Formats: sequence, C-alpha cells, structure tokens
Amino acid sequence: MEHRQLGRSGLKVPVLSLGAATFGGTNAFFEHWGQTQVAEATRMVDLCMEHGMNFFDTSDGYSDGASEEILGQALKGRRHNALISTKTNFPTGNKGPNDKGSSRYHITRACEASLKRLGTDHIDLYFMHAFDALTPVDETLRALDDLVSSGKVGYIGASNFSGWHLMKSLATSEKNGLARYVVYQGYYSLIGRHYEWELMPLGWGRLTGKIRRDQPVAQGRIATGGGLGAPPVTDGYLYRVVDALEAVAHDYGKTVPQVAINWLLQRPTVANVVIGARNEEQMKQNLGALGWALEAEAIARLDDASRETPIYPYWHQMQIEERNPKPTRW
Repeated sequence: MEHRQLGRSGLKVPVLSLGAATFGGTNAFFEHWGQTQVAEATRMVDLCMEHGMNFFDTSDGYSDGASEEILGQALKGRRHNALISTKTNFPTGNKGPNDKGSSRYHITRACEASLKRLGTDHIDLYFMHAFDALTPVDETLRALDDLVSSGKVGYIGASNFSGWHLMKSLATSEKNGLARYVVYQGYYSLIGRHYEWELMPLGWGRLTGKIRRDQPVAQGRIATGGGLGAPPVTDGYLYRVVDALEAVAHDYGKTVPQVAINWLLQRPTVANVVIGARNEEQMKQNLGALGWALEAEAIARLDDASRETPIYPYWHQMQIEERNPKPTRW
C-alpha cells in the first residue's frame, strides 16, 4: 500500500481509506446508501487491514451517529493500528438550535459524543463538514485548537468549503497562532472536476459501470434513491465520460470503478481517496485500483472526455498558465 503525506502535516496515510457512510442506514436518507451492520463492517475492516489500508473516514452526521458506532465496534481491539477521521456540522439526533454548525458549543459537545460512539480517546483527523457563516471563524478555530491542545484531536481539516472560506480560515489561524486546517476533503471525480478550478491550486456512484449509454439504469444506490444530494450531471456529459472509461477499462483489463479511482490517485494534490463499499465484494473490487497506473495516453483520453469550460474568472485564469501554473503530480 502506497502512503502519502497528508496535506500540510507530518502524517503519512495510505492512498485509499474506507468511507463508512454505508454503515448503519438508520434513516430515510442513508438507508439508500447502505445498511451495513457490525458483522459485515468488521469483515470489511479485516480486509482493509490485510491490505495495509488502515484509514477509516466517517461523520457524526452519517445515520445520526450509527456509522461512528458501527465503525468503533468494528475496530475494537485494534484501534491503535488504525487512523480515524470524522466530521461534524450537521445535526445528529438532537434537533435543537445549537445542535448544529461550527460554534464552540456544538463542536465541543459533538467531539465528545463522537469519541464515545467510536470508543476511543482521540480522533486522528477532525473535519468541519461544512462552512458555518453564522459563527465567527476565530470562534470555530479556537474551539478546534483547544481540542488539538487537549490531545482529543490530532489534526483538523475542512470539507465542502469554497476557496474563500478556506483562505479566510487559514489566514485566521496564522494571525492568531491557532491550529490550521491541514487537509481538504471534497467531491472530486471524472464527472465532477470543479475542484480543479479553485481548490486544487491552493463519481458520486455514477462511475460504477452500472450506468451505460442506451441502457436502463441497473439496480443500485443511484437507482434506488441513493444519489440524493449528488451534484447534477447532464446525460450527454455523463455518457461521454462513461464511454471513455469503458474503453480504457477494456484496454487495461480493469473495471470502470478501478479506472476511475486510479485516475484520481494520479491527480495533483490528492493524498487519499475515500472509497465506499456496501459489502466485502465491493471492497475487493475497489482495492483492484491499486498496484498499477494509467499511462499518459489513457489519462489524456479521460481528461479530454471529462473536460468542461469553467465559469468566470477561472476560464480567464487558465488562459494565463504562465502566471497560473497547474499543480504538479505526486
């Protein structure tokens, strides 16, 4: 298993981590994503560990905390060999006015609750799951800095922030000597490359191979409603990318998901790809994205098929590449 530096930190992480959003399925939203319970989750964790994939990602917002509980049970007795990341911002269980957001009140209580559900005394990486414009940035970062100083949290990260949200937070940390976000977690795939426009310089289930041009949508998470919350993608764009993926997959003797994950692993600034799986078989297939690499011609083919004209001012900046150079690969 290849390891990479986690953003601006000294921590090394495997290039793949297991996302536990499919664990639980205890409410109407997440039941479409997956309903993996402790026995299956434990077997998937076993499989990950056997392949050197000891990084696990969850959130207190996944199935109202059930995802954290199941992950904690699956890791029982081997927590010391694992890295855990979790997130907070959205309400979990209680629906009071202070049971969400990035206030000191919520962050402090949410972290304590996550520690209890996970059955651990520390969280290796703690994300703000979304930006909270109602809470002063320095209040959020001071609360997070306290968690880091106390040893309850190792590193902090940002998820689903815009570029200016992120830069405002980093500037506040630098000005006040507070813990800073060392890594960004966001949506990025061959059919969702907007991350490259603003965030890189600092799939969402559609690339599983089940969706093909001129064929009915096969049963799966998307077909059964599990795509709720996914970014919109036009059929023409989706099928253009899927056509290119299928051609490359055929040439390499790989599956469409394996090619899509391998493409991500070769993108600039990507330290880790969080992969989801409902069961052991899906986990094994995703692990097949490792141990080989797409060649330049195949990458160019996928890049061309998935390229979109960005909105202003990004298209303008891309015309001046001498002054706005692209990030380099790993």
